[in-house]
Order: sequence, then C-alpha cells, then structure tokens
Amino acid sequence: MSTPTIAANDAGIESAGPARCLTCRECGAEYPLEARYACEQCFGPLEISYDFVGVTRQSIQAGPSNMWRYAGLLPVGPDVNGGKNLQPGFTHLIKADNLAKALGMRALWVKDDSGNPTHSFKDRVVAVALENGRRLGFTTVACASTGNLANAVAAAAARAGLKSCVVIPHDLEDGKTVTTAVYGGTLIEIEGSYDDVNRVCSEVASDDEWGFVNVNLRPYYAEGSKTLGYEVAEQLGWRLPAQVVVPIASGSLMTKIDKAFTEFIKLGLVQASPYKIFGAQATGCSPVATAWKAGVDVIKPQKPNTIAKSLAIGNPADGPYAIDVANRTGGAIEDVTDDEVVEGIRLLAQTEGIFGETAGGVTVACLRKLLAQGLIDPNADTVVLNTGDGLKTLDAVSGVVGPTATIPASLEQFRAAVKEAGLS
Repeated sequence: MSTPTIAANDAGIESAGPARCLTCRECGAEYPLEARYACEQCFGPLEISYDFVGVTRQSIQAGPSNMWRYAGLLPVGPDVNGGKNLQPGFTHLIKADNLAKALGMRALWVKDDSGNPTHSFKDRVVAVALENGRRLGFTTVACASTGNLANAVAAAAARAGLKSCVVIPHDLEDGKTVTTAVYGGTLIEIEGSYDDVNRVCSEVASDDEWGFVNVNLRPYYAEGSKTLGYEVAEQLGWRLPAQVVVPIASGSLMTKIDKAFTEFIKLGLVQASPYKIFGAQATGCSPVATAWKAGVDVIKPQKPNTIAKSLAIGNPADGPYAIDVANRTGGAIEDVTDDEVVEGIRLLAQTEGIFGETAGGVTVACLRKLLAQGLIDPNADTVVLNTGDGLKTLDAVSGVVGPTATIPASLEQFRAAVKEAGLS
C-alpha cells in the first residue's frame, strides 16, 4: 500500500529550519508542519522529520551556551519571538565520583537539569513548543501538567508576552502550584488524576484556538527533549555514554534521548558506539515497567498512587515506544517503592550535593536496583538524569530529615550536641 502524503506547502505554512514535515510513527503518512498530533489515516502519533544541512561540531560550539546551540537540529530556532524565551539548557553534567563509590561503580555522571530557569527539564520542551506556537499564530498557550510543565509554560508565556492557561490535578505539591500561580496566568485545578486533566485538555484543544504544548503542539514540544541527549554527548567530549537511566512519565523523554543519540551518529558528530537506555518508574505508577517485565508492549493503565507525582501518568502515550527503546538498545525498565524513592533522593544529596525532586530519587533508586540485578554494568560509563529540583517536592523528605538537635543557647549544650553527632 502506498503511503498517504500531504505536501507541507499545501497548508500555506512555511517549513521552519530543517524540519521537513510531520510523519506518522506507525504508517509513515506525512503532514504539513502545523498544529496536529495524530495521523488521520491510522491515528498514530506524529513526529518531526528533518532534512539536516551543515550541522557540525564547530557550528554547534559557535552557538549560544543554551539549548539553542542545537537550533539546526530543531523544528524552529529562537528568532520567531525575537529572542523572548527563557533560554534553557546546557545544564551541568556532573562527574559523580562520590555516588559512584557508594554504588560500586567506576564512572558515573549526573545530568542535572534542575539548573534550568524553572528548575526542570520541561523548560526545554516548552521553549520549542512556544516558538512553534508563535510561528503558527497562537497567542494563548496551554497545557495539562503534573507540575513541572505547568511551571515552565506559565513562566515562558510571561516572558514571551503570551496568555497562558495551565491545567493540573488538584492534589499537586504546594511547591509546584505556587511556582505556577506566581507568573500570573490562568491556573485551573481539576479534581482527579493527571489522566483526567489530560482528557479534558484534549477535548478543549479540539475546539479552542489555543496552542496546547502537549496536545496539538506535541510533536514540536517533544523535540525539545532531544537537547538533553545532545548535551550529554557533547559534554562527554563528543561521545556517547554506554548506559543512561531516564525517568518515565509519558515515555517521551526516553524516546527522544534515543533519537538524539541516533541523529548525532547519523550526522557524524559522534562515533557510532553501542548504548543502553534504561527507564525508571515509581511502583505506585509503573504501567511501562509492568508491561516491560511482562514482555508485552501493550500498556495497561494504572491509577497513580505515589509521591513521585511528576511521573504519575497512569496511561502514558509513549509507553510502547519507551519499551521499544529499552528492548532495542538492550536496556530495561524498573520501578521502585516510595521508600526507595526517598532513599534515592537522600543518597544523591548526601553524596553529590544535588537535591533532586522525587523523579531524581526514582532514577537513582532504579540505578541502584538495576545494579543489584546485574542489568547495569558497574564498569561502563553511565549517566543518570535528574530532571527537577527537590525544593518543589519538600514533602517527600520533610518527615525523614531535619535538625540534628535543638538545644538552648549554651556553649556547653552545643559541644554536647556535636559530640553526640560524632563531630570532634
């Protein structure tokens, strides 16, 4: 059967940068670069296809010290909006020798995306989605969110002079709700889970002239995650790590890390070398891990019940594709309990001085579990992703950490307290 094609110029919207068209992951149908996310032929998800031209290590290094150094690999650069974006990216890749020693590993790095403008990797995806939304003429941007995306959309819209409407579950952490509301956009709480929120937003997106970053702008939005993978390779000295541990919510981040590595290999920016990608979930919302362990690629939705709310998507859209990445690269997908998540947060903080949010606790705890199972090689170069800041999820650890001692204002009492704590 021939592949149905709709020429990009039929829509009257010019292609931006190296992006050529939208392509269905399932049947290969092609569509113009407009606001759509599902194939009309088979209802499969759409993603961006490119014709890359002139991208070299030198052209990348000549770019700015943020994610826009990779503009030649993205659907649109930062110029549509006159540069009025938050310029996220190029966050630290930290050589985690203390954590490696604690886990019995030879070489471990933490890619710490808590250093982005709103302190999570979601600033990357929003930057690309909003620039494309502006190109397509949207003046109001919106999203369904478990918290970090809400922060990123509200902040980026404020910077860009756009209106925003952010929709979240009613029971998010206060740290994420307040840090969304402060930017002044419209914030709607829905009594239900993220999947309820996403359903409502999908219905609204079909009727209103809004750019929903993770609905009708989703193909562009998802491409922002590639920049995290690009940076890992560049910061390692233009080489790929042997192993990467990635938190799974929708599953999109895991697939885009794989896409980033694949594109770098095809463009000759890094030497082709085998790599394994591992997914990490919290047991209280682990539909992808459950399916992977059962040896199937059909995701059975779950009702979330975990402190890792940023990963609490019970019906993840990209779950089957995340499973494919794990299988194709020789990786695995694991899950950990909430207690293990808390221990992961504390281990990362106490060894490397990085306070990750619950998603970071999930990746570190899953790394430890995968090591114990022999699925991760302790002697291979490994990167673990911390995608957000622990200041957003204080409730997760507030009950297990606190002052060593509370004493009267007395030198004698102070000396007694520090002696009790083991300090000389």
